Amino acid sequence: MQTRALRIVLPGGSGQVGRMLARFFAECGHHVTVLTRGPYTAPWQTVHWDGMNRGPWIETLKGADVCINLAGRSVNCRYTEANRREIYESRIGTTRLLNGVIAELEDPPFVWLNASTATIYRHALDREMDESTGELGGGERISRRRRAPETWNFSVGVARDWEAAFFETPTPRTRKVALRSGIVLSPAHGNAFAILSRLVRLGLGGWQGRGRQYVSWVHEADFARAVAFLIAREDVDGPVNVTAPHPVTNREFMEALREAWEMPNGLPAPWPVLQIAAFLLRTETELVLKSRCVVPGRLLDAGFTFQFPRWPEAAEDLVRQRREMDA
Repeated sequence: MQTRALRIVLPGGSGQVGRMLARFFAECGHHVTVLTRGPYTAPWQTVHWDGMNRGPWIETLKGADVCINLAGRSVNCRYTEANRREIYESRIGTTRLLNGVIAELEDPPFVWLNASTATIYRHALDREMDESTGELGGGERISRRRRAPETWNFSVGVARDWEAAFFETPTPRTRKVALRSGIVLSPAHGNAFAILSRLVRLGLGGWQGRGRQYVSWVHEADFARAVAFLIAREDVDGPVNVTAPHPVTNREFMEALREAWEMPNGLPAPWPVLQIAAFLLRTETELVLKSRCVVPGRLLDAGFTFQFPRWPEAAEDLVRQRREMDA
């Protein structure tokens, strides 16, 4: 990490991951600006943008050191036609908008990290996926005989178009890194860890589906540290997997979470139950059934060390923090 204070701009940084990164970099002494549709009160600067049009927010990028684009509508919803359009445009549209602006600046950020997703890889039960040997998804299959639901192909298509939009415009003075992140786990309220923890504490924390699918995850502390590491490493560009080095099956994931909460048992949720629950909760089963067996090959090769490389220790830490928050 650079020793001098950096000017860091986070378009779309008002969500859980954005606020976590803003807090992390502000506490490190850097000047942080979050571009948000609805400015909010925070120890860092917030500036309005709509993610679709040029405006005064462009001034924040002039002379900035780092851009970290996290803009994108939540995928925790039903994939209706309207929601698909919003999911797509909120990612591809904002990325292209930033490309046009950054390419034209006389003093652009020296590095631009753009959100991407580990979902870009195929459903994998057979082997790990790193950046050099991983197989991108498309025409997803759950098994030799069974094709994946069409919604899975939509997600992969968004991911591939997202990265294509990111790299399609040359920015010679700005290094680009696509963050293919797994699920970022945080003790904060309202996120995936909180939802799964609630199920565990209600005695419903068994495996989902058949439980054989892999979960690619990363502790929020390691996610922030990895972003800082990539900012400092001028020799790293292109796609980078930001996941813990040890993906686990859904059964192992839920078992470790139950142990961390000291809940010995949990009812499983087979596929038919998940279908009903997803409909009632207005979400998609892909979020828990697609197998993401993704590993951070480039981060490890570059010398990054994870504070929480294994899920049981990460689960214990997150549960401890959550208990302290609830006390």
